[in-house]
Amino acid sequence: MQKGCFLSVVVPMYNEEEVIEVTYGRLRSVLDKLGETYEIVFVNDGSRDRTADIVRSLCAEDRRVKLVEFSRNFGHQIAVTAGMDHASGRTVVLIDADLQDPPELIADMVAKWREGYDVVYGRRIERKGESLFKKMTAAAFYRLLRSMTSVNIPVDTGDFRLMDRKVCDALTSMRERSRFIRGMVSWAGFKQTSVDYVRDERFAGETKYPLKKMIRLSLDAMTSFSTKPLKIASVLGFVLSAVGFVYLFVVLYQRLFTDTTQQGWTSMIAISLLFHGITLMLLGVLGEYIGRTYEEAKGRPLYLVAEAVNFKEETEVSREKEAEHAVGK
Repeated sequence: MQKGCFLSVVVPMYNEEEVIEVTYGRLRSVLDKLGETYEIVFVNDGSRDRTADIVRSLCAEDRRVKLVEFSRNFGHQIAVTAGMDHASGRTVVLIDADLQDPPELIADMVAKWREGYDVVYGRRIERKGESLFKKMTAAAFYRLLRSMTSVNIPVDTGDFRLMDRKVCDALTSMRERSRFIRGMVSWAGFKQTSVDYVRDERFAGETKYPLKKMIRLSLDAMTSFSTKPLKIASVLGFVLSAVGFVYLFVVLYQRLFTDTTQQGWTSMIAISLLFHGITLMLLGVLGEYIGRTYEEAKGRPLYLVAEAVNFKEETEVSREKEAEHAVGK
């Protein structure tokens, strides 16, 4: 795919009909002031409302607006990947459609890029409109992830960032299914810096990352960038086995040499439930890694494009990416 414009803005969407026109307006206002060529790549991740229809009308009015329409919902991280696959700019900005991350910060990111940085990510110094529980769990997650992996993933950051073309190309060459984009960017390296900002409340609509999806994203992050859960499982299994072995000698000693042996099944059932529960937990950790290995082994494409609007190559872009991946195997 020819690299044409200066800046590509990738905007993943899922049921964003209430905000998408406002998002486009703010993005256009910011990008016009840069005085550079640009494109806005909207990726519709299987929305069930009028999101795609609204973007199609924007595409008809402005050729710089482009739409990638999925055949179904594939998930936020896959939508971001598809946007990067289709982006043609020398620089690529990732931003959500909900306007919690301010488009006005893009100008500051471009300025940092001109200073020589390859990645400029937004760092949240305050999160408005979020519950105390959400803030506490988010802070704990980032710090736990950082402690469990050798990859230096910045805390208090999301996917909102600007990347140089070479960084974007490096990411699109990685076709793993359990994707954690901010971790992949950190793993790739290159020269990186941050710009601080206050994260606003969602402009309209509902959050697309409820607790269930946050837990799934956390598991993807942990298993994609760390094998420490497996090591912890091994150590914990060894410790429990040692404790059980010692306890066996204590019981035998009490039975043979003292009269303090407790009769009945209460203590035995309690210990059995504890050990079996921990065993099942450790099997679950193993299952997470095995399940991800199974998903990778099937070799299916990351996503399917039903329609691509305002692209010269149409859906050939994604096909080329998957073909390159197949050849690489």
